[in-house]
Amino acid sequence: MAKHPPYSVVLSYSEDRQQLTVQTVDPAKLAPLVAGKIEMPILFDEHDFKLDDEFARRLGVAMLNLIALGQPDIKQYMSVTQEPKS
Repeated sequence: MAKHPPYSVVLSYSEDRQQLTVQTVDPAKLAPLVAGKIEMPILFDEHDFKLDDEFARRLGVAMLNLIALGQPDIKQYMSVTQEPKS
């Protein structure tokens, strides 16, 4: 398996192309760009240190909701459960 250096992940929505794009970025190069921006910490202990299917689902919903704050056009494509599944 190839060894990768640590990186941050950036998720973007293009209204023109109606697509999501995921990119990897060097954390040191990204840091000045995100300084002072909205930050949403996700603490592992609040999820019993389980990065399972439900955690991934909730993370994905949170990402889509954040994108929709600035680009509400994406809402027309969203049909996700907002609250945690029991």
